[in-house]
Amino acid sequence: MAHLLQSMAYVGQTPWHDLGNQLPAKQPIEVWAEKAGMNWTIRETPVRFMADQAGALGSIMTFDDQKVLYRSDTKAPLSVVGSRYQVVQPKEVLEFYRDLVEVSGYELETAGVLKAGRKFWALARTGKESALKGTDVVKGYILLATSCDGTLATTATPTTIRVVCNNTLSIALNGATSAVKVPHSTSFDADAVKRQLGIAVSGWDSFIYKMKTLAERKVKTHESMNFFLKVLCQADGHADAALGLTNERALKKVQAIYDGQGRGAELAAAKGTAWGLLNAVTEFVDHERRARNQEYRLDSAWFGQGAALKQRALDHALQLAA
Repeated sequence: MAHLLQSMAYVGQTPWHDLGNQLPAKQPIEVWAEKAGMNWTIRETPVRFMADQAGALGSIMTFDDQKVLYRSDTKAPLSVVGSRYQVVQPKEVLEFYRDLVEVSGYELETAGVLKAGRKFWALARTGKESALKGTDVVKGYILLATSCDGTLATTATPTTIRVVCNNTLSIALNGATSAVKVPHSTSFDADAVKRQLGIAVSGWDSFIYKMKTLAERKVKTHESMNFFLKVLCQADGHADAALGLTNERALKKVQAIYDGQGRGAELAAAKGTAWGLLNAVTEFVDHERRARNQEYRLDSAWFGQGAALKQRALDHALQLAA
């Protein structure tokens, strides 16, 4: 957990259990780069190996089809990738927001590095926000993240955060996430991504309308149990027996969150509604699900199994309200 603590910055409320360096609002990109641990570059060098030679030091050979990526500051290796792999630098992720902050009223809220530099991200508030039933406030964000080990394309995702509990949820329209993905086989064109994102951000009103529909949909006890069973215990309609015990624990926890233990569970928009069901799952994934440490939980909640669970919960909630 220590290297996450050293390489994350935020403004406003402390996120993720007091991790990171707090900044005053409206700091320049350069300050963000320093405090978020993103003021280094990814360098590359060909893969070299020592060829055996009887009784003597072998000759050094180069394997041109692959290259090693490493950090400029610590010289620590990050990954071995194909020679055509297009690197996106940490500062490029922050630079993506420069004109959005200066011209469009966006505000950077968190940025940082995961897995010793193999993944990095920045999250900015768009200024969009809505309240469900008057008190349950949801704000709009753009999350930009990438990796240098092939595990994540450079991905810009319109995201919502429910203020009462800091739960995150990717905006999904018509059953699919609105994320814009740029594979590392092509170069990252920030302007092109922003043009595509413009369409996704314009879907805010449609998305919030759907969330308000969830807040109006009252849920019976058997419907809540069926919902959690479908989301947590089944993939493609088939129960996974190997996950039985884990799922039983998860079911009890999620049900308890929904029944009143969750932050915001007693708000009018969430109590006994499909919106409450969805937020029980997002709170479980973001704050309660078992993880080796907070870094792994964040990685899963945004990019891994946790993100998939949240998407499944959204899909099932929308089906309930249809």
